[in-house]
Amino acid sequence: MKLPATGTFLTRPSTIAPLAALVALVLVWGHQLAPALEVVVVLLLAGAVLAAVHHAEVVAHRVGEPYGSLILAVAVTVIEVGLIITLMVSGGPGTASLARDTVFAAVMITCNGIAGLSLLVTALRRGVAVFNPEGTGAALTTVITLATLSLVLPTFTMSSPGPQFSGAQLVFAAVSSLVLYVLFVFVQSVRHRDYFLPITSTGRHTTDAAEPVEDEHAATPTARAALSSLLLLLTALVAVVGLAKVESKTIEEVVAGAGLPHTVVGVVIALLILLPETIAAVRNARRDRAQISLNLALGSAMASIGLTIPAIAVASIWLDGPLLLGLGPTEIVLLALTAIAGVLTVMPGRATVLQATVHLTICSGYLFLAANP
Repeated sequence: MKLPATGTFLTRPSTIAPLAALVALVLVWGHQLAPALEVVVVLLLAGAVLAAVHHAEVVAHRVGEPYGSLILAVAVTVIEVGLIITLMVSGGPGTASLARDTVFAAVMITCNGIAGLSLLVTALRRGVAVFNPEGTGAALTTVITLATLSLVLPTFTMSSPGPQFSGAQLVFAAVSSLVLYVLFVFVQSVRHRDYFLPITSTGRHTTDAAEPVEDEHAATPTARAALSSLLLLLTALVAVVGLAKVESKTIEEVVAGAGLPHTVVGVVIALLILLPETIAAVRNARRDRAQISLNLALGSAMASIGLTIPAIAVASIWLDGPLLLGLGPTEIVLLALTAIAGVLTVMPGRATVLQATVHLTICSGYLFLAANP
């Protein structure tokens, strides 16, 4: 499913959808919605997601890979960080662990859900999913290191009571996260860019210019069209995150009515926010570009940690209350299982439906245990 690109620029659904969603966000923000309006908001949210994927692909086709997947991952994460800080400033139950729950949900959903689904789609269509183990392995190593330093160590440090860092430890984690993320972006986009370019199932390296007609953006967009798509991409992502926040109250009521833990709210919102990356990753997987799908999945996980922890560290200067970052035993086990399965999947540079299903099973286990701890 995709938004058609017919009509003039201003009348295209891919232009109207994000603008309409943003207008709706301004109108409904802070208001109690009637059931009919809830349906309209959900439809506009879906339209904004599809528009975000469309414009991300336009930008990616203009700038090439791996810059395209990097732009989408960073854009989503920056807006997500803003949402987390806004919710934490507003206070309320559960905000002390909001950053931890959101970041961990993003890691599990991207590294297992999006990556597993992408590998499954490619393997079912091509027999085997092929990717660069050098680039994918470097990304996975960085994600595991960031997650361990920021989410596991707070559970075992003794300077502060509870699963939280002391001030000095939080600064160290924030600086380390930012340094690792910036260095990875440099390696991905400059020093070893070829490690992150797609490989087809026949072993052929591809670029956007060499893609077959199957790609809907056969002609390279002009600089003006790419800039317009970038602005509309940001507009769509703001609308997606904002409308997800609007729907969070309804989600909280449904979760509470079902007797589920409060952490499920964060999982549902994370699933909504990650929809653009999920759709973009699957569409690349269908084109035999598993590497781009993995770039999106692991890049989103890395950006979620590498940008959120430094931002939260700065925000903690004026935030009241504790900042709980440490994971519980169940989450640590799931993270360790993700790391082991990820390493074994990445090392050969090839994956079948079995490896894909393993990651989807881990993601399913995480979602099930989030609802049934």
